[in-house]
Amino acid sequence: MLTRRKFLGASLAAGTIGVHRGWSDEVAPAILRIENRTIEVNGKAAPVFGIRQPDGSAGLIAEAGQPFRVRVENRLNEPSILHWHGLTPPWRQDGVHELDGGLIAPGASADYDFPLRAPGTFFMHSHHGLQEQQLLSAPLIVREAGTGSGAQDVIVMLADFSFTPPEELFARLRDPKSMANMNHMDMTPEEMAAMPGMAGMSTHDAEPDINDIDYDAFLANDRTLRDPEVVKVEAGGPVRLRIINASAMSGYHLDLGELQGRLAAVDGHAVVPVFSRTFPIVVGQRLDIELNVPPGAGAYPILATLEGGRKRTGIVLRAGAGTVTKLAEEAASATPAITLGLEAWLRAAAPPPPRPADRAYDVNLTGSMAGYQWSIDDVAWTETTPPLLVRQGERVELTFVNKTSMAHPMHLHGHDFQVVAINGDRFAGAVRDTVLAPPKTSVTIAFDANNPGWWAIHCHMAYHMAAGMFTTIRYG
Repeated sequence: MLTRRKFLGASLAAGTIGVHRGWSDEVAPAILRIENRTIEVNGKAAPVFGIRQPDGSAGLIAEAGQPFRVRVENRLNEPSILHWHGLTPPWRQDGVHELDGGLIAPGASADYDFPLRAPGTFFMHSHHGLQEQQLLSAPLIVREAGTGSGAQDVIVMLADFSFTPPEELFARLRDPKSMANMNHMDMTPEEMAAMPGMAGMSTHDAEPDINDIDYDAFLANDRTLRDPEVVKVEAGGPVRLRIINASAMSGYHLDLGELQGRLAAVDGHAVVPVFSRTFPIVVGQRLDIELNVPPGAGAYPILATLEGGRKRTGIVLRAGAGTVTKLAEEAASATPAITLGLEAWLRAAAPPPPRPADRAYDVNLTGSMAGYQWSIDDVAWTETTPPLLVRQGERVELTFVNKTSMAHPMHLHGHDFQVVAINGDRFAGAVRDTVLAPPKTSVTIAFDANNPGWWAIHCHMAYHMAAGMFTTIRYG
């Protein structure tokens, strides 16, 4: 087995990763550039990362049934990598450098070439260090071949933002003197706020185990509610909202206001429609929501309020000469923790054929706020951690048993899975790639081992993964 160090040395020397060695004359690759950029957050310049095409557009829109031919150019002064979140590429093109072939060196590029099996809402993001916290992510939309639904696509990328460097935030979380690790024992919020080094950290005075970081802002398409994006839509016309939670740590309650939404897909997979004006979304998940804009002029805010808090972000749909009024940056009251209420209700529109599991694992989510230690089966992942073994063709069930006081959105690479049980109660749920495991709860997923390789499975909260809540699945 090649070690990570050998992989890195080989890939950095070559300057590229991946298995593709040349393009046909007929089809040139799309170019994606990992680069520095500056946005404005609350009136201040904020240096962040981004993924853009040469014409400046963020991310990529592709078509199902066509090859995914992409060249990624790294224009940063540090190594990086891109993971195609929700897609099922060959494992060496998945973008997890510990497993599939190394990082993209500064000034180098990497080529990717694999088929796009199905349409859906996906996204791309760095899988190196804490770069995702610095907004190194972008939409990846795979549209249906042909004419499509005729609805106007409106993409909304949600993100949490801090002016404090992510490495410093992580160090504070792991500092034994920090608020997070003192568990608020015998301390008031005022006392915690007065502690040295506590700027930028949450006091958790309402929900101590929901939000670890007190972010400076929450963004929708790189903007706050002080100056939200206003999207022109057709009065009386159909709209398909593609909501992507690209945050590092934050879940949201989505509020459509006076509009009635039809939830059509989750994580890129169609579901039996659910009608509502509010929907939850955790880190790494996507929601496709269809709605009809009322006839006549109007303005319709689409808001996302922080789980367990009042801060919010969003966009505005504007029809005709509708008047856009100033929106409050905080909701009237704090939202509750996200539960599995919607998850238990969802049903896949095209579920996989039922069959008994050939192999099953309990995946215990373990750790503590003390020292900010997170793990799987009490093991913080290293390259020597044994993988979960599967064989090609098996139906595999994983039961996430959350033994901690925090929720963990669990993401499986390279495969789609179906949610099949909550706390042991069986049902044929949605097909996804990311599912929430709330505190003291078990969630069972089932997938077919149909994509040989060595795959990551981890909590998608960036600082939990960095602390060790990560493991792998390997085909034997």
